[in-house]
Amino acid sequence: MPPFLYIFLGALAIVSALGVIIQRNSIHSLLSLISTLLTIAILFIGENAVVVGFLQIIVYAGAIMVLFLFVIWLLNLQVETGPTGHLALKAFGSLGAALLVTELFFLLAPPHLQVKFTQEPAGYGSLASLASKLFTDYLVAFEVTSVLLLAAVVGSIALARRLPVVVEEQPRVEEKIAS
Repeated sequence: MPPFLYIFLGALAIVSALGVIIQRNSIHSLLSLISTLLTIAILFIGENAVVVGFLQIIVYAGAIMVLFLFVIWLLNLQVETGPTGHLALKAFGSLGAALLVTELFFLLAPPHLQVKFTQEPAGYGSLASLASKLFTDYLVAFEVTSVLLLAAVVGSIALARRLPVVVEEQPRVEEKIAS
């Protein structure tokens, strides 16, 4: 991957990650998070970790973001009122700012700060190496993450569920006067 593309994708990932924090609408924030995850997946693919890149797209940008979307819809969050802008203009402005920052970096960075790329060993990012690491070194972390996601889904459903309100019948005014 050319260094310019690598730095541009990194800057784009940072800008879209800031969009996750800055957006007022939760759906727009989720879309910014999806673009961040897709950009990181492209960086993985560019580094010859194709399996990790596609797993990033399928698992995180696909399945988990759909789960987050369902949780947001289930909670029925209301959008805060305030000044609104055009999302497309913000996206193109962010893209332009990322391009300008990247160009400025190339113009002003001294040679010792520029990115030097190394060659990864053979089998880096392959499915066999990923499976061996995942099911040996990181098995506990993998299972803890799955339990944490399950607890988050159960908690969001419990918060979103509306219990029927039982109204206790008050005695009528005529009954109070008669007694």
